[in-house]
Amino acid sequence: MLRIEALHKRYKTGDAALRGVSFSVASGEIIGLIGPSGAGKSTLIRCVNRLVEPTSGKIFLGDVELTALNKTALRQARRRIGMIFQEYALVERLTVMENVLSGRLGYTGFWASYFRRFPQADIERAFAVLERVGLLDHVDKRADALSGGQRQRVGIARALVQEPELLLVDEPTASLDPKTSRQVMRLITELCAERRLAAIVNIHDVALAQMFLPRIVGLRAGEIVYDGPASGLTPEVLTRIYGEEDWSKTSAASGDAADEEPAHAHGHHAHDHHHDRDMSAAVR
Repeated sequence: MLRIEALHKRYKTGDAALRGVSFSVASGEIIGLIGPSGAGKSTLIRCVNRLVEPTSGKIFLGDVELTALNKTALRQARRRIGMIFQEYALVERLTVMENVLSGRLGYTGFWASYFRRFPQADIERAFAVLERVGLLDHVDKRADALSGGQRQRVGIARALVQEPELLLVDEPTASLDPKTSRQVMRLITELCAERRLAAIVNIHDVALAQMFLPRIVGLRAGEIVYDGPASGLTPEVLTRIYGEEDWSKTSAASGDAADEEPAHAHGHHAHDHHHDRDMSAAVR
């Protein structure tokens, strides 16, 4: 379904975020992407749908080389790729239904989307997805009236309503408490199984990754240092991925991850405009 070949990303500052990353994801396969902060996980995910432009290398979605597409062709290819963001990237003042329907923008003409005139089939599709993620009772609520877990479910529904073949999931539990994190991960993995969706999940919590994701790719300094089963994440392997520091801090198993969240989550608020820009591009 997805093939990444010798992917490099070097920023204008000279920093190399990715150094020759290669792996593939089969149809229906879901993989976890783990590694320390700055390892290149978010960059890798954003290179797949070219929210970040790779410096070199090739990315194939099925038979289509994403890295070779012009803007028009890329817009069409992005319909096949759903994206779920850490900070949800919802439009706060819009309702749950309106946020979910924004996932159909790639299929809708500009004026129709401007006036929010969506085909009846899209509306029915949105209702079905909202029922599946347990939000049917909240369709008319504004996004800013929802809890974190509910917001992430809206983000999941918005990605699913695109009817994608591949899901890119960027830190879906980083702003959630441990119980809600498990619920969200269970939902994502169940939906991938039901729909035969391939998925890459960038996840900071090793315990959650081991619980829900059978295959793990470990990144360190932009390079893959582990690609194998979750059961193979021994202390030695985790040290190879995270370094000699106490990698157990990456896990919710040693305590309530929510205790560590505020500083981490707060650090991303300054980048909310990036999420908005990403979302706008990803659905078009």
